[in-house]
Amino acid sequence: MAYLSNLNNYRNTGLLILRVGLGAMMIYHGYPKLIGGTHSWADLGASTKYIGIHFWPVIWGFLAALTETLGGFLLIIGLAFRPAAFFLLINLIVAAATHFGQGDGLDGAAHAVELAFVFAGLIFVGPGKYSVDKK
Repeated sequence: MAYLSNLNNYRNTGLLILRVGLGAMMIYHGYPKLIGGTHSWADLGASTKYIGIHFWPVIWGFLAALTETLGGFLLIIGLAFRPAAFFLLINLIVAAATHFGQGDGLDGAAHAVELAFVFAGLIFVGPGKYSVDKK
């Protein structure tokens, strides 16, 4: 449709909107986990058993919560964008595996799977020019 072709001029604005929205939601979900303390981290880190990791659940839980919170902030400002997107992708793969492992099926894992695809794509696309990492 020709009348929508002018939107190509706003790709960087679209990436900014995507980064800010996803980053804010990752912080929204990650910060309560991060301040939850060792009991919360142990529960979260126990999810790694679904990918074959059975040691250090507190450490893995803390790293997952930190990844969501700090990764969300880095997405918003566009700093270390690709590494942040990569670690968020790993976090979401574990989340999807957890849902499948608990028997939730695709209905339960759909949100994690969808976001994993988004972050996988963003690794290739980059943060756009409205970012701290701009080239």
